[in-house]
Amino acid sequence: MSAMKNLFLVLLLAAGTVHVHAQIKNILLDSSRSQSGRYPVEPSVAISFKNPDVIVSGSAIDNVYSTTDGGKSWKHTNLTSRFGVWGDPVLISDFSGNFYYFHLSDPSGKNWESEDILDRIVIQKSKDGGETWDVGESIGLNPPKDQDKEWAIADRKGNLYVTWTQFDTYGSQDTTCKSSILFSKSSNGSKWSKPIKLSQYDGDCRDDDDTPQGAVPAVSNDGKIFVAWSNAGYIWLDRSFNGGDTWLSNDIAIVEHTGGWNLSVPGLDRTNGMPVLVCDNSTGLFSGALYLVWADQRNGEDDTDIWFSRSVNYGDNWTAPKRINDDEPGSHQFLPWITVDPSNGHVFIVYYDRRNYSDEQTDVYLAYSTDNGGSFKNVKISESPFIPQSDKFFGDYTNISAFKGRIVPVWARMDNGKTSIWTSIIELADLEGVKAEDTKAIRKKSKEKSRN
Repeated sequence: MSAMKNLFLVLLLAAGTVHVHAQIKNILLDSSRSQSGRYPVEPSVAISFKNPDVIVSGSAIDNVYSTTDGGKSWKHTNLTSRFGVWGDPVLISDFSGNFYYFHLSDPSGKNWESEDILDRIVIQKSKDGGETWDVGESIGLNPPKDQDKEWAIADRKGNLYVTWTQFDTYGSQDTTCKSSILFSKSSNGSKWSKPIKLSQYDGDCRDDDDTPQGAVPAVSNDGKIFVAWSNAGYIWLDRSFNGGDTWLSNDIAIVEHTGGWNLSVPGLDRTNGMPVLVCDNSTGLFSGALYLVWADQRNGEDDTDIWFSRSVNYGDNWTAPKRINDDEPGSHQFLPWITVDPSNGHVFIVYYDRRNYSDEQTDVYLAYSTDNGGSFKNVKISESPFIPQSDKFFGDYTNISAFKGRIVPVWARMDNGKTSIWTSIIELADLEGVKAEDTKAIRKKSKEKSRN
């Protein structure tokens, strides 16, 4: 009897260990209301390429969250700039340990959620892990042009590249009003090149499907630059092989963006399906490969899905779109973001998911690939679901960063109409543990839902 009791105790302890191992801990970064009455949205995050214990995140309008101990403790500060700080936060790191915070500017201080004067892109630099920031530099043109939805990347030499959408007048219904994708570069973050137009085709100013939006740059180890965006029902690519001096005369149409990038998902005031582009900067077989992720409704308006495609020849050819979410058809997955760990080439995609419910309850999932995008596994990383409200602004994106096996997604959730920002510090072994423990139960629940 004693031996049997000991065996039972060993098995019980082992089961408990598996359960703990499988738990993805969610960390609250911010749920506070700003002085202007806004709750945080649209998070961004970057891991230091010098020390992966140093992580900096941000959220709209002006929030900064930083940690130097791998996420055990976080410091929350607010960014200030001589040009003002006005949303669309973008956090990136370079290979020297510096962080850069890109954002919009609106010195007029109008209502953030209305059609404001978004007069320029601003960059601010931190040399101390997000503790302090410089006063900021202006990128792009001053009024009357409006700037929106910037994103940026740094190459291994320290050069910085930024792309965004410029409007003649943001939100204008005038059919003569134009918008286009712009590009600028800098060798040090202080002095920026005169912006040049990348998009072959102009769009309107309505900030809708016929507006070119979602320009995300990617750069290879040898300095080749790539930019993807969505416009008029297609995802487009432009590229430069000489540091951004010259670009293609004809943009490459990668794939049809069925229904456009402005998607309708119940419970959200708007849902962005814009593409996100990254380059594999590992030293493996797929070094230089391009990975693209986006959301669309090619399977119907009640079935938003996350899609992935890969190019191994600089964007000339792309694999057929691969559906990333592995649930049964008929639910919504939306707002994806992708990153590649430059130390090993592993691919990670974070997104929102409703596969487990028949209503608007929403989870956060992470899809990951250890074979350069050949196959993906899906893991639920949020501890509990939330329900958004369509009369409250939820934001246009999530974000994720990965380095040396550490994966840091950031996302927003909404409870009782109030948004908050969350993260997790994840190792690959954590994901494998969750997968082994929970996949069968999740798929069983999804199938039961589809039958009902």
